[in-house]
Amino acid sequence: MRDVAVIGVGITKWGEIWKQSLRDVYVETALLALQDAGVDKVDSMYVGSMAPGLFVGQEHIGALLADYLGQKNIPAARVESACASGGLAVRLGYMEVASGMSDVVLVSGVEKMTDVGGDEATFALGTAADQEYEGYHGLTFPGLYALIARAHMEKYGTTREQLAMVAVKNHRNGSMNPNAQFPFEITVEQVIDSVKVSDPLNILDCSPITDGAAAAILVPADRAREMNKPVIRIIGSGHASDSFALAQRKDITWLEATYLAGQRAYQMAGKKPEDLDLLEVHDCFTIAEICVTEALGVVEKGKGGAAVEAGETALEGRIPVNTSGGLKSKGHPVGATGVGQVVEVVKQLRGEAGGRQVKDPRVAMTQNMGGSGASTVCHIFERE
Repeated sequence: MRDVAVIGVGITKWGEIWKQSLRDVYVETALLALQDAGVDKVDSMYVGSMAPGLFVGQEHIGALLADYLGQKNIPAARVESACASGGLAVRLGYMEVASGMSDVVLVSGVEKMTDVGGDEATFALGTAADQEYEGYHGLTFPGLYALIARAHMEKYGTTREQLAMVAVKNHRNGSMNPNAQFPFEITVEQVIDSVKVSDPLNILDCSPITDGAAAAILVPADRAREMNKPVIRIIGSGHASDSFALAQRKDITWLEATYLAGQRAYQMAGKKPEDLDLLEVHDCFTIAEICVTEALGVVEKGKGGAAVEAGETALEGRIPVNTSGGLKSKGHPVGATGVGQVVEVVKQLRGEAGGRQVKDPRVAMTQNMGGSGASTVCHIFERE
């Protein structure tokens, strides 16, 4: 296989976007990635999008978006893996370039979630859970992650304050991200005193409903060098799945798909958790970040909450997590989230992250998760 590099990234302001359609948001963002890469034509494109049919009534968006981007007639496909759709789009684009089938691939994600009401958005997101075993009984994702949080608290002594500290940390990082949906800081007290959603999770433990897109251009690493571009290589890619319903898992505090995807990425890259300089992980709820860092081996099992409290995952800590602000502050346009993580780590590795820049990073990881952890995609990036 060929070495693969990211030579261009694009992202726009995430949030409630009322004046642009899904195609407008997508094209604006993809053009930024093309401009950053210095190319105007791609061989193929993958678009991560969880539920455009439910959110905006539009399916078949691969062909639609290629046309509106001015790339008509290329192979173009929409990719779906719930909230891991963007990460899977990156993996498929990586495989296409690595295999030699294409030389320039646009990997991207988009979701327009606020064009429907709250009930409709909740229904659309709920399709990523087990409809027969969970949805039928009224469980939504806040409820599912609340079960995980309560179990983690009972098993490991994780505290309500530690959950809140995840949100506080990520909002601090997001306050330095001009593209974040909620670029402001919050306090532990504000999190704990915010509206209860599903005990022990409050509204400030939850990622928001978001409109947005993100894009990246992948090429063979040799071509990146020829173009005198910063060479940010994808050196590891891992993908795994798990039992769909929480009730079918041996331990709901352990994300097996994340562990397996991480292990596959580490093995492919020849790296270990201690080699990472930063991570972007799927903090759809505060407990999710705690469980993910444990599954990826960057903190000890059961110690994710304590690691946050000790500042280990802070911007200046031992292993910075979610320097972008994460899903919690930056936003969570579900199909775009995994690609947005790639945008952040590429900017970090280039030294272009502004006030949230980590000091001289060389190796970074992204982890994008679908549903309550039934699918996970991980990638490891290295700066030459």
